[in-house]
Amino acid sequence: MDTGDLAVTDELILAYLARRELFAPEEACIAERELHAVLINQPRRPVSCREIEALADPDARENWEVMVAFRDRLLAMPSIEAAYLDLIRRRMAGTPPLFLNQLAHLILRNALDGCDDPYVLRAGELLFRPQRVSFQSGTALLADAEVIDTLEHGVGHSPLVTMLGQEPIAELDVMSDNNAWTYWSRSDAFTMVLDIGSDPKARQGLAHVIAAWIGHLLHIRMQVEPVIAIEDRDWRWFIGLDAEATRIGNALWNGEPLADDAYSRILALFRLTFVDIGKMEKRIAGYPVYILLAMTPDKLVRVKPQNLITGLPIRTRPQAP
Repeated sequence: MDTGDLAVTDELILAYLARRELFAPEEACIAERELHAVLINQPRRPVSCREIEALADPDARENWEVMVAFRDRLLAMPSIEAAYLDLIRRRMAGTPPLFLNQLAHLILRNALDGCDDPYVLRAGELLFRPQRVSFQSGTALLADAEVIDTLEHGVGHSPLVTMLGQEPIAELDVMSDNNAWTYWSRSDAFTMVLDIGSDPKARQGLAHVIAAWIGHLLHIRMQVEPVIAIEDRDWRWFIGLDAEATRIGNALWNGEPLADDAYSRILALFRLTFVDIGKMEKRIAGYPVYILLAMTPDKLVRVKPQNLITGLPIRTRPQAP
């Protein structure tokens, strides 16, 4: 599109129609098979409630209701970016988290088009794929949660690692200057580990991702930098990148007591400053926004990139002259 946003193409809709939840099995009723067949040829064709109600399988009816509603919301907007903003600002109920993650993946790929820094691209995976946290020599390492789950269930799991009592993450490579170049050949496998705890390039990469994500969706320029602590006594605003970070941030904001291990669950901290402070809410103008990344007690990181959009203190109305 001329705006640089992504168009909602037939190919995108067909990718959802190809999901196994919608693929009609042999035992499916005629109505289900016919509905799938006609949409494969006409992916934008309207689907009536009566057509979905005619499906014999209740699970199929539910899957088609979700898919058609999601498709229609995409088609009602001029771009994927616009559809995403509409979803997170108005009503996400009924939209599977997986669908939101997939939209985030597409949008971030567009926002980072031309980026040749593997640290940035690996950090970007946090916005659309949950991560499992492990600690080695006291530093926090992030590995793709789905990859770790696969290894833990024995698929491709090394007997030597099991014998030594090591975590599955030991089978994966931690990104470093020596192997970062290999990211390009394995990016689709999500098998590189990010050293978020001690590698400045990893945290700087995530800072770059945050700025690119907000800049692309809201067209607002800002600077984002990793910091060690919140040094401002009068800090005015924060955004939690995930539910755990939001919970911890709210407790700090309200002066509430925290469990002893709460601080150790904070994995990274960033300071965001607007290039144009005129776009900030008046009471926040001139103050930085702090961004927290944290893990759950069971060592999972589930970033909610929509928080960076809905939680940003921006002006919603033009400033009075």
